[in-house]
Amino acid sequence: PAYVFGDIHGNLEDLHFFSDNVWNLGMSLTAGNFVFLGDYVDRGMSCLEVVAYLLAMKLSLPQKVFLLRGNHETRDVNGWEEHYGERSFIHQCRDRFGDDLGFRVWEATNSTFDRMPLAAVIDQDIFCVHGGIPRPISDPSKEGGRIRDILNVTKVAGINPPYEHEDEDHQQVASDCIWSDPASEDQEARSVDRRTGYGDSLRGGGAICFGHRAVTDFLAQQGFSYIMRAHEAHAEGVAVSKGARVFTVFSTSKDHNQGSDAMAGCILVDFEKMQVINRSPAYRNQYVHRRDSVSLAMLSEQEIAERVKLGLITSDQAPASAGGDDEEYEEEEWDEFDEDDDETGDIMRDADVDSLDTDDDDGYVLDTERRRSSVEPSKTAPSPQHGSQQSRGGVSVPPKRIDFSAMEDPGRKKKNGRFSSIAEVDEDDAAADEESTVGGEGDDCDENMLPFSEDSEEDGGGINGASGGSGLTPAAKRWNFSA
Repeated sequence: PAYVFGDIHGNLEDLHFFSDNVWNLGMSLTAGNFVFLGDYVDRGMSCLEVVAYLLAMKLSLPQKVFLLRGNHETRDVNGWEEHYGERSFIHQCRDRFGDDLGFRVWEATNSTFDRMPLAAVIDQDIFCVHGGIPRPISDPSKEGGRIRDILNVTKVAGINPPYEHEDEDHQQVASDCIWSDPASEDQEARSVDRRTGYGDSLRGGGAICFGHRAVTDFLAQQGFSYIMRAHEAHAEGVAVSKGARVFTVFSTSKDHNQGSDAMAGCILVDFEKMQVINRSPAYRNQYVHRRDSVSLAMLSEQEIAERVKLGLITSDQAPASAGGDDEEYEEEEWDEFDEDDDETGDIMRDADVDSLDTDDDDGYVLDTERRRSSVEPSKTAPSPQHGSQQSRGGVSVPPKRIDFSAMEDPGRKKKNGRFSSIAEVDEDDAAADEESTVGGEGDDCDENMLPFSEDSEEDGGGINGASGGSGLTPAAKRWNFSA
């Protein structure tokens, strides 16, 4: 199995919810893999903590944790302090560590973002990406198709802004992966090119949208059945569109004007079914665990000196702590989610910033003068108005329950003994049938578009073939997507 998470945006509280209820025994002891679809920073007030936690998990479990790149993992977006203010990633880096060291932390983190993958595939059947499917830049009928285009994107890509070594075609592919959205019904009827299935996104700024034709062509060319993406806020945490072939996952319930009833969600991709796990608006963390001090009694003088050099220990604390009179041994503070920025900032402001030199990136030069990115972040909207998903605006929206139970279509073909393949319908009928397909109701519901059958003959593992139970706790709300 594999757990798929959408935007987190510096929301440590919702990340704690998933930690407490999805991998409460730890990721290493939880069956399956973990796929994060990007947008870890900006908007929330705990960007540094979220990034540090996820990168630590990736380092600890490189074959189990997969971090994809979102549009906020670019310098033009997470460095846009004028727009996001104190909620921007660069502001939080400078506020925590001071201007000089803070900028180096921000740049070093973005150098990591430059190397993150743009997409992943689960069971050779589910395409995972932050935004959506890219426009083809080569003959899509040739072997590999769009996947080959994505793999040919330079391994170190700035995107927004691009490096000098990034060519325009592959820069477009990368931008489409992190910026595009599913087309709304109005866009399908008015502005989407019926031949290619692509059009201009309501988000603006050069971003594109993809419609039924683009989804159908991509899935057929690559042999996939579903697309899982993030990038759009949704009050329920998960939404479906394009004939239940595109799943949008959003894993933060805050900072996106979805109302007080908004939920954070993720999807468990299991052998024969997919389950939605989301945080109910009534759920409240009992605490947020923040450790203000760590005992120095067990550290050698050399280890203390190294930590002083890195700014992790102030010099006036070191002698007292090293002497063994440590009254704060294992002290833990449980409080509401408020960071004492002044205390942490004072510790780090005198740090030796040389420890964050990024010599490895000296060969890469950002082209901020001559070339423009395919998408201009300063001209985009946070989420497209009247887009493909519901529940937008700043009002409280009552949760709508999506029920896929009692759906079966035993006549469908098998695909590798895992998920059932979807028989595509005529494009003119697809738009009309979409609403009834999502709800699983209505006289016009096309059974060929129902998402899953329950009679798969073989078990298909998650990424890298991991298998096992879901390991969920009762606190996690489940929606059963099984047929």
